[in-house]
Amino acid sequence: MELKDYADFLVKSICKEKDLVKVSQYESEEEGIILDVLIPENEMGAVIGKDGRNAKAIRTLLNAYAYIHELGKIKVNIDSF
Repeated sequence: MELKDYADFLVKSICKEKDLVKVSQYESEEEGIILDVLIPENEMGAVIGKDGRNAKAIRTLLNAYAYIHELGKIKVNIDSF
């Protein structure tokens, strides 16, 4: 499983409208790997969680995955449409 697929799995596990979740992966020389997670506006509360705990947990799991697979630095952007 690749990083993008793992991020997709984590976010879709939280969302009710799984078909609308989009995860994109980009490479940057300065910031390493950038993951853009797009979710519907009405799912934002569930993904962010109380005081941002869910979003922090998602970022922690993705950083752990990147560390284990020696992928370097990653940055996770969560946004809605």
